[in-house]
Amino acid sequence: MSLLRLRAALLGPARLRGAGIPWSVLRNYSSASATEKARRNAICERTELLEVLKARVKQLQASNVPEVTVNKVELAPLGNDKYQDPLRKSAAPGPAEEEPAPRGRDESPARPSSWVEKLKKEMYIRQLKVERKLSIAASQLALEGQTKAKPKGKAKTKAKAKAKKSLKSPKAKVAAAWSQSHAGPQGVYARGKPRVAAVKEGAKAQRPRRVLEDKDSSQYKILQQTIQSNLECFLFLQQPEEAERFLLLYHRSPVKRRLLNVNAYNIVMRSWARKGHLQRISRLFSMLESVGLRPSLDSYAAALECMGRDQSSTKAIWRCVQQLKNDGFHVDDLFQKCLFEEDEKEKVLRAIRIVQPNYQLPPPPNPQTCKTSLLQDFYSKEKMVSYPKLDFSVQELQERFQQQLEMELDNTVTIESVESTKPLTPQAIKARKLLATLRSQWRDSILQALQRSKNSMSKLKTASGYNILYPYLCLLPDEEYVDIMLQILNTLSPQGESLAVLARELGSKVYNRYITQRKLRSRQLEKVREVYGDYIHLLAKDSQPNEYLPREYWEKLVGEAGFGPSLNLKDCSWPYMLVMRLGMHMLELLVHAVKVPRNVLNPRLEPKLIPVLYHIYSFRSSWQVGLIKPHPIFSQIVSDAAETLLTFNSSALPMLCPPVPWTSPHFGAFVLNDTKLMRLVDGAVQHQLLLEQCPLVNLHPVLDALNQLGNCAWKINQPVLDIIISIFNDKGNEKLDIPPPISEAPRPSAAPSNSSTWNKSQKHELLLCKKKTAEMHSLRMDALYKLSIANYVRDKVFWFPHNMDFRGRTYPCPPYFNHLGNDVTRAILLFAEGRPLGPKGLDWLKIHLINLTGLKKKDALQERLEYANEIMEEILDSADRPLTGRKWWMNTDEPWQALACCMEIAKASRSPDPAAYISHFPVHQDGSCNGLQHYAALGRDLIGAISVNLMPCNVPQDVYSAVAQQVEEFRKKDAEQGVKIARVLQGFISRKVVKQTVMTVVYGVTRYGGRLQMEKRLKEIDEFPEEYLWEASHYLVKQVFNGIKEMFSATRDIQNWLTESAKLIAQSGRTVEWVTPLGLPIVQPYYRSRSTVLNCSMQNLSVKNSNSSQKPDTVKQKNAFPPNFIHSLDSTHMMLTALHCLRQGLTFVSVHDCYWTHALTVDIMNQICRQQFVALHSEKILQDLSEFMLEKYCSPGRETRALWQKKLMEQLSNVPKTGEFSLKKVMDSTYFFS
Repeated sequence: MSLLRLRAALLGPARLRGAGIPWSVLRNYSSASATEKARRNAICERTELLEVLKARVKQLQASNVPEVTVNKVELAPLGNDKYQDPLRKSAAPGPAEEEPAPRGRDESPARPSSWVEKLKKEMYIRQLKVERKLSIAASQLALEGQTKAKPKGKAKTKAKAKAKKSLKSPKAKVAAAWSQSHAGPQGVYARGKPRVAAVKEGAKAQRPRRVLEDKDSSQYKILQQTIQSNLECFLFLQQPEEAERFLLLYHRSPVKRRLLNVNAYNIVMRSWARKGHLQRISRLFSMLESVGLRPSLDSYAAALECMGRDQSSTKAIWRCVQQLKNDGFHVDDLFQKCLFEEDEKEKVLRAIRIVQPNYQLPPPPNPQTCKTSLLQDFYSKEKMVSYPKLDFSVQELQERFQQQLEMELDNTVTIESVESTKPLTPQAIKARKLLATLRSQWRDSILQALQRSKNSMSKLKTASGYNILYPYLCLLPDEEYVDIMLQILNTLSPQGESLAVLARELGSKVYNRYITQRKLRSRQLEKVREVYGDYIHLLAKDSQPNEYLPREYWEKLVGEAGFGPSLNLKDCSWPYMLVMRLGMHMLELLVHAVKVPRNVLNPRLEPKLIPVLYHIYSFRSSWQVGLIKPHPIFSQIVSDAAETLLTFNSSALPMLCPPVPWTSPHFGAFVLNDTKLMRLVDGAVQHQLLLEQCPLVNLHPVLDALNQLGNCAWKINQPVLDIIISIFNDKGNEKLDIPPPISEAPRPSAAPSNSSTWNKSQKHELLLCKKKTAEMHSLRMDALYKLSIANYVRDKVFWFPHNMDFRGRTYPCPPYFNHLGNDVTRAILLFAEGRPLGPKGLDWLKIHLINLTGLKKKDALQERLEYANEIMEEILDSADRPLTGRKWWMNTDEPWQALACCMEIAKASRSPDPAAYISHFPVHQDGSCNGLQHYAALGRDLIGAISVNLMPCNVPQDVYSAVAQQVEEFRKKDAEQGVKIARVLQGFISRKVVKQTVMTVVYGVTRYGGRLQMEKRLKEIDEFPEEYLWEASHYLVKQVFNGIKEMFSATRDIQNWLTESAKLIAQSGRTVEWVTPLGLPIVQPYYRSRSTVLNCSMQNLSVKNSNSSQKPDTVKQKNAFPPNFIHSLDSTHMMLTALHCLRQGLTFVSVHDCYWTHALTVDIMNQICRQQFVALHSEKILQDLSEFMLEKYCSPGRETRALWQKKLMEQLSNVPKTGEFSLKKVMDSTYFFS
């Protein structure tokens, strides 16, 4: 049977819906008769049954597949041994155990800790007793370990025989029984569990050792991370004995010991420090020395904390401080570099003051200033202006912070759906009561199943080593785990969801709640609350102006409060595979525990309990995907109940107070919710490592730009929202992009009742209907989410905290409702801050409206304004009678934004003084094919610059029309020479046909992708002969590429240079890295992904993981570099514009290359936007890139270079030549952004 793949899992039947959309909101809108509904239901049920049976047949047929070698290394901590000791198998003690203790590669030899030795002597008698007990325990454990880990016999059969015999012993039986049924009876799934091929014995034996030796490998780091996250759990649970016991499992084996670094020992020291057990800490110092590790600053912090806690003798503390100094540290370092939690800092300070009574905390370090040439003026103190104030008092902002905090502490928010609720029918009332009763029963049964599972694990823990998941199931109260599982059950689609998606969601929810609890326990929240209380004085209207940026002011307040770096939590992230395994365990508990009486809807049936959730398999091409599907009885009850509540994670909603400013890659955005500065693919760690290695001062511009975007306050355009909701609840309108309910979905024509007699076309029609229904449901749910959230915040002011992707492109953190959304979402958003229109504001509103219609793209701004004045009657009619008038607004490119703009123009033009009218409306200025603008500027390409409006012109130049014209000329020549397809295409080549391909060429579209785009456009032309689609699209894409090559010669040269450079770098086994002109380090995360098998009782999950220990994917590295590099430049330009708009006191937000501000400030923003584009491209961007890459990839000073290195050096040194275009011209170009 083929291995399950994560990608395939994500392509399951439920792939079309938005992540996490509750299917419980599905309504039965159909007005069909009961007979008609019954007939349709019967057909659907038979079809589903047929599908399941076919899938089962395929599943059985597929069980005979060739063996596949899979990567099991990363799974070592969570291996086949069902949650046992992470390395019992991968690092079994063998002959190597006789070797001397290894030393870490970057670690210096340990010095004898004299203070520890003296302390030992003072406590000699007590210590002797402890040592004797521990040595007896250790020898017993060692004997057990040796008997368990003896090398396997040569013959596999003997090993199997021994295994069978050993199962006869009672202990072995218990362990074996648990390994098979840790989540309940496994028999239900035994038949469906896919068999995963074994890896060759040689690879099995050798790979773990190789992983433990390669300290830079990603697997090694993941194993280390797993150990440390386990130890962190014990620290959180206040179980130092368990932490030490777990540490000893590794410390006692010279092979496993290689996975331990000083951080692992430090976590256990901190556990004992909190209990005040100094002798345990001294023993851990001895253990550190014995393995050749050197104590770190955190080690001394733990020792001093313990001494401060139990008020040790002055002599002992003095010796510890002396040893700290001997190791090259300073006492001040403790308070400037250590991340303290709870009362650790106070205890360390108490200990220090016992030996140095007059010791004062060191002053906060002087703030560093970013030196980038692009922002010298921005950061210069001479040109500082006060930070723009929000229209709120300190008291109001304090209240909003409290509301946000309460929302985040609750983890989830339940809101009313906007769906019109019909009067409750007796059927709905009955279904809701039934659902409430069932949920109450399920809560009890899930709780019991969880407690049984934990009880089994705790017994197993003492019997055989260690159960890896047990501590993770103890972090929260049992009821919280049950709540999380019930949330997943309530939001499950009738079509089911893949195991991988559900497992990840369950595991992530537990992790997020754990982080919240840690922030509460560590007093981090207390500190954030204190600093935020002062921070809002920077933003509030009734406080003194402060000439600081939000980041600078926050850092100043943190320094003054004496918190040092400990406002950040110590990193305790869980490896991706651990999150998946925890999620799988919870999913297994859920599937086993939740049952429903079979006769609940039909009393004539026997009252037998049946599972609510089924584990089935589906096939996607050659991949087999595990799904969890609800029983139709459950889906029917949920549908009948027609519940109207939606539950979201608190991080999915906009913030009710200004976001916490980003001050580092780990800190910013929400008050409690864990948010990463850079969005990462699941399991990817390379970006985070790169950000951590980057000096923080280099990240200041990026952090400040994100803070500027996040601090923009928003409100809802209520009249537009109400119109949209009324259409949404009245069967929607596809033309206006408001999805209809699935009761409006197409239905298959009458088919024979017996599905076996269906012909091919009937089956195909049914398939298309099902596909369309799924698509409609997905779109409907997406709209329901957005509109319900908008309705929830309709009377509130709110904020969108921002983060970025690996290229530096910025995105709002709340995923569903934000200004990056579609036309509907953008139309209901207004700036919370109002500004008067001023002398030109009304004109800008009118020009903006015409831009939204798409009617006058080729006309000058003045002509667009005149056209708006001509159709003023239509504009006012649209504003006054949107649904009953002439509906002019409906026939525009962006109808909802056009309607909102009509309403704003109507209000402004009817006010006594339009210039004084206070407007909250965002006006947009769009880049003209922005990617090509950056290429044309990089290459100083004159013809290209003219066609993308870098050169001043009286009317906007349209690059798409120019390319279409060029392609038409090529076509005419070919037609004259008798090329048949060129003749067929006569009259069909237009701007619309070529636009998408021209737009995406700059972002790396291939000829294959371009051909598909062309084919799609040609299909939309009814008159075009269908039989020529393939040939015509093939011909057109070739001519479009030729046209662009001719018009943008320097662009193609630069694109080829970037592509070839990336290809050579990837072929050398490295990933492509660069640094943006603002100092943001970037690495392309494309590797040859391998699957890791996650062994679970329900099924084995094959999870694709791409990590930095694997070879780069040369094709992706090569093809993605040009577009990613250009994206990093457009994000740099946007950030520069954002920062300089901030200095001018403008409201500014962006949707990539579309910039938004008030009508009053459009002219100022336009000027800043052009200045920053010229400043950016006046830098030696390509030369700097070449120098950076030469230094990184072609190590200088080596006499003998490999052939590939010489080739790469030659390629990188050969920077493309530039043309004649003068960048200064951009300053006078009206249509550069318009």
